[in-house]
Amino acid sequence: MLTVLRHRAEYLLVLTVRAAVSVLPPAGAGALGALVGMTFYLVDGTHRRLAIAQLQEAFPVRSATECRAIARRTFTHFGRLLVTVLRASTLSRAELLASVEIEGEDRVRAALAAGKGAIVFSGHFGYWELHGLAHAMVLSPMSVLARPLDNPHLHALLERMRTATGNQVIYRQGALRKVLRALQANECVAMLIDQHIQGADAVQVDFFGRPASTTSALATLALRTGAPLVPAFAIPLPGGRCRLVYEPAVEPPLPGSTDPIRELTQRCTDVLEMHVRRSPYLWLWMHRRWRTTVPAAASESGMFPAARPDESETAE
Repeated sequence: MLTVLRHRAEYLLVLTVRAAVSVLPPAGAGALGALVGMTFYLVDGTHRRLAIAQLQEAFPVRSATECRAIARRTFTHFGRLLVTVLRASTLSRAELLASVEIEGEDRVRAALAAGKGAIVFSGHFGYWELHGLAHAMVLSPMSVLARPLDNPHLHALLERMRTATGNQVIYRQGALRKVLRALQANECVAMLIDQHIQGADAVQVDFFGRPASTTSALATLALRTGAPLVPAFAIPLPGGRCRLVYEPAVEPPLPGSTDPIRELTQRCTDVLEMHVRRSPYLWLWMHRRWRTTVPAAASESGMFPAARPDESETAE
């Protein structure tokens, strides 16, 4: 009963914030988001300490004062992200398009020209949710791999927002067949690669010089289908706007690689790390990214089994 009440309270709070930011100018919405983020920085000691500790591990040459300052900016950024996404969900298509600028969309079109679809990947960096909304209008709708939220009301709201411009959300149940179907239709599939993964779907790569358990699905799908891997990042700009950046496709390992899944996952992780190093406050330092190691053979099984040269589709 308490969980049900908490879920409803959270949902009503989000709806209230959404209604408020829908009538505020971009500067006012940004200020409200910064206030929300700073409030969480002050009251959520657990995640504040985690963010600072992980920043100190990732940037050992930075002082404790610098790491605390980055952590504060991180919390205010994610507060702004919240209100920006909520505000974007109230905008018309024309207004939403006017709030973004695009760099490198020709790289996505070039990737799709091969006819094998494209896998667009990123991390919890910048305005990634806004990127998904705008991508569907600038290029074409895509399938987005995601995890369901614990709060069913917020889950339904977020799904409505994610699909408002034509995207499809794919959850774990039946994911493989749906992803393969989308790629075979020469569509884009999007996923985030920067959360801790455990079990059979994990592969261990270096992230900021430390081992991090990472999804093997990205590399497995690319090696199985031949779909190019296109890094994508949404960089915040003043006034609630953002720049959508598509980087050059990540090259697959050469034939004969002893561990192509790990090697390709590492290459993709390196692109993400490059952007995080440039603007560390835009990444989710409050997530406990570095935890445990994974078995060496972990990439050989799981939801997305290892690539086989003669395999075009596998049962769910």
